[in-house]
Amino acid sequence: MTFIGKTDTLLSVEDLKVHFARGKARWGKPAEVVKAVDGVSFEIRRGTTLAVVGESGSGKTTTALAVMRLSPVTSGRMRLGGTDLGALQGEALRRARTRMQIIFQDPFSSLNPRERAGATVRAPLELMQVGTPEERTRRVAELFEAVGLRPEQQHLFPHQFSGGQRQRINIARALATNPELVVCDEPVSALDIAIRAQILNLLVRLQRELGLTYLFISHDMAVVEHICDDIAVMYLGQIVERAPRRSFFARPLHPYSVALMSAVPTVGGGRRRAASRIKLSGDPPSPINPPPGCRFAGRCPVAEPACAAELPPLREVAPDHWVRCRRVDIVDGMALPPLSVPDLP
Repeated sequence: MTFIGKTDTLLSVEDLKVHFARGKARWGKPAEVVKAVDGVSFEIRRGTTLAVVGESGSGKTTTALAVMRLSPVTSGRMRLGGTDLGALQGEALRRARTRMQIIFQDPFSSLNPRERAGATVRAPLELMQVGTPEERTRRVAELFEAVGLRPEQQHLFPHQFSGGQRQRINIARALATNPELVVCDEPVSALDIAIRAQILNLLVRLQRELGLTYLFISHDMAVVEHICDDIAVMYLGQIVERAPRRSFFARPLHPYSVALMSAVPTVGGGRRRAASRIKLSGDPPSPINPPPGCRFAGRCPVAEPACAAELPPLREVAPDHWVRCRRVDIVDGMALPPLSVPDLP
């Protein structure tokens, strides 16, 4: 994917690779390398949400941590506005963190059990030395109100809150420094179903009011459909499809995307929906030694021998719709998927 330098782009990631050495080298053999993220590129426009989805082990969370500079980057470029994130070190990196914050998945383990909620939200302001003590106090009060918590709850400890309330504290902490980019690492997956909608609605409202940009990590297609503007599907360290939300959910093109969509529950679907689900056989290949061709070929219901021979490029088959699959054909100007969800009886 080639960047064209759009002025409204906040975050651009180009050919990002995150490889981890596994163990130590032995006599005559190099150390094994886990290719957790292996050549990922995307852009996020200001004020929008890009959802990165995929099953466990696809590399989506590692991608988010690399963007936040919380994971070592092997190679690639990451730019936040005009700032080269990969080149930042020491004090420059610490200062840049006021512009990007993260909401972690688990609202229970991501809070210090011995620290009061108000002090937790205030911590980034203290660390970054933002404002005067009086201004920090006012800012914390404003944030508690913004996320739907009462002022007196600042004095409570995490165990005195419900799961949804704890995640509201995490959101308030992430917003303390007025960041431009907020990474949401599966922020509702650990919550009850009834609470998920409340947190998602809160994130949407805050984005609208504050002009936030989200990188939203999830494995739940039903969740991201209601919050994202664009979607990127990852499989074994690579993006296999990227598209605007409406285009993707109207017609996913990559067989892996189609399989994910077939598993999304629908109201009243019941056994009929279960019958239409595309069941994939086998396990994903090892990220230590990925296959030379399409990494999904070994599980793909429509794979051909050529699919396993050469890695297909990520190509644009429709406006802003990119797919890494040689089986996607363009007929009369329309991209056609090689696999579709079976019709419901």
